Amino acid sequence: MVEYVSTRGGESVGLGQAVLGGMPLSGGLYVPKQVPIFDWPPPEERVAEWVAPALFPDVESDTIQEMAANACNFEFPLVQLHETCFVLELFHGPTHAFKDVGARFMANLVGWFAHSLGRAVTILVATSGDTGGAVANAFLGRPDIRVVALFPLRGVSEQQRRQMTTLGGNVQAVAVEGSFDDCQRMVKACFSDQSLSESHGLTSANSINVARLLPQTVYYLEAARRFSEPVHFVVPSGNLGNLCAGLIAAKGGMPHAGFTAAFNRNHGIAGLLQGGSFQPRDSVKTLSNAMDVGDPSNLERIRWLYDDDDALRADVRGDWVSDEDTVAAIADVYQNEGYVMDPHTAVAYVAAQRRDTGGTPVVVLSTAHPAKFPEVVEDAICGSVPTPDTILGARHRGESMSVISPALGQLKELLDGGS
Repeated sequence: MVEYVSTRGGESVGLGQAVLGGMPLSGGLYVPKQVPIFDWPPPEERVAEWVAPALFPDVESDTIQEMAANACNFEFPLVQLHETCFVLELFHGPTHAFKDVGARFMANLVGWFAHSLGRAVTILVATSGDTGGAVANAFLGRPDIRVVALFPLRGVSEQQRRQMTTLGGNVQAVAVEGSFDDCQRMVKACFSDQSLSESHGLTSANSINVARLLPQTVYYLEAARRFSEPVHFVVPSGNLGNLCAGLIAAKGGMPHAGFTAAFNRNHGIAGLLQGGSFQPRDSVKTLSNAMDVGDPSNLERIRWLYDDDDALRADVRGDWVSDEDTVAAIADVYQNEGYVMDPHTAVAYVAAQRRDTGGTPVVVLSTAHPAKFPEVVEDAICGSVPTPDTILGARHRGESMSVISPALGQLKELLDGGS
C-alpha cells in the first residue's frame, strides 16, 4: 500500500483518506511518501492508462486504467510555432481548460471511494478561473456528491463564471466579494475544522487534492514522449499545481531540460526562483486571472520535492510578464503565425521567447481556449474567436449563485443550510 503523508510530517494515511479527506487536519498537504516512478518510455498511445497504475497502485489495475481512459478521452495537440517552440494544447476537454484532466480523473476516483465506503461527499473548491467549471462538470449528476464552488465575484471571466452558475443540480456556485486568496483561505479553514469537515464529508477538488494533482503528470509524459530529446517546459503558473505535476513527472523518470514557471504581476514566486525569498502577499487582478494568486498552496509540495531552494532553482526558472506584454504577444503571434492564444498561454509564450535554450525544444503549456476570454483576445487580434458549442450553450442558460463576503461564518452557514 502506498502511504500518503503531510508535507509537514505526521502520521501516514492510505489513498482513500488522502482523496476523501483532501487535506491533513494537522496542516500541510498530502504527498505520496515515495514519488511514483515510471518505466520510461511510455507507449505511443494510451499514455494515461499506462501511467495510472503507477500513480495509484492501490486501486486494481483494470479499474484505474478504465478511470484514466474515461478521464483522458480527448487529444493534446502539439502545435509548432517556430523551429524550436511548440504549444501543447490542453483545452480540448469538455470545459476547454487543462483542468479537465485532473478534475475528471478525480471525479472517477472520489465516486469510486464514496460508493465503496457508502459515504456522502461535499466537494468544497476555491477557483481563480477554470477549476470551478472543470470540477462542476466532472461531478455533475453524481449521486451522493455535492459541489460547492467558491470564486471571486469580480475575478473570473463571464464564460468561466457561467460554467459554474448555469449547471444547477448538485452544483452550488458561490461568489465571494474578495480575491481568490480569500476563497482559498476560507476553504482551508473549513478543512481544518474537524467537526465541520466530518459532518459534511468535505473533500477538496483543487490541486490541493492528490487525486487532482497526480493525474496532471499525464500531459507532461504525453508531450515528452513525442520528442527524441529532452524538452524545456514553460508553465503558466498561479497556485503551482500545474508546475508541481510536471516536477513530479520529472522526479519519476521523465527526461526533461528544465522548467520555466511563468507568472503575471502576481510574481512573488518568480522572485524566489530568481534567488530571492518569498512572502505571501495580496493578489493583484490581471488579464490572466487564473494566475492571480498571491499565496500559492503548492509551493509547500514543491519544496517538499527538493532539498532546498537552490536545488529547486537548478530545475526551475522564474519569470513574470505584464498585461501589456501579454496583449502584445497575442496580437503578434496571431499576425505572424495565424495562431490565437489565450492570456495565460501568452504569458508563458513571452517567458519562453525571453530564454535562449540553445536549440533545445521548448513546450509552452496552453491551458485554456481563447474563446473563454473574448474581451481580451478579440481586442488584441481585432477579430472574433470561434466559440465551441459548449461555451455558447452556457451563455444562454440562466444563472444561479450565492454571494457572500469573505467571512468564514457565512460560508459555514451556507454549508449547513444546504446539507
